[in-house]
Amino acid sequence: MDALDAIQTRRTIGRLIEPAPGETALARAFEAAVAAPDHKRLRPWRFLVIEGDGRKELGTLMAKALKSERPDVSEADLERESGKPMRAPMIIAVVAKIDAGSKIPEVEQTLATGAATQNLMLALHAQGFGTAWKTGGSSYSPIVRDGLGLANGDKIIGFIYAGSASSVPPPATPANWRDYVSAWSGPAR
Repeated sequence: MDALDAIQTRRTIGRLIEPAPGETALARAFEAAVAAPDHKRLRPWRFLVIEGDGRKELGTLMAKALKSERPDVSEADLERESGKPMRAPMIIAVVAKIDAGSKIPEVEQTLATGAATQNLMLALHAQGFGTAWKTGGSSYSPIVRDGLGLANGDKIIGFIYAGSASSVPPPATPANWRDYVSAWSGPAR
């Protein structure tokens, strides 16, 4: 699959099943991820691969974070939260390891990590795997961050759910790029 086909056909897959990407597919995807553009080569991205019982542990952290944020949360909502990581055979937590001492602004380090994430997802798609980029409250929770062993300044960019598509997703309704592009020839006078 060429790059343009990968970009134009990648879809968020709601239900992911086994098999998850294997070692070779992951290596190729991470090679693509770390080729992302990045100012001053800080390489602010980090990836945590979570499989098997690690997904249950992540679910426990997510439920604990929800309970901390909403002490009156129902048991049903806690159970639903703790089950989220079980929706895919593999989760890849993407982390921006911000170098606060760098002259490179935090936003640029975060955007570089987002570019690495997109490369990762496109590379997995090009190899026949499905992905879904998930965030939500657990991505911003210090309980989840600390539970994953991350540093205080680290930012979870998202959880990439990865596996095989349970069904063929419908084609996306294409956006007209002309709705988002205009020409500029200088300041208005």
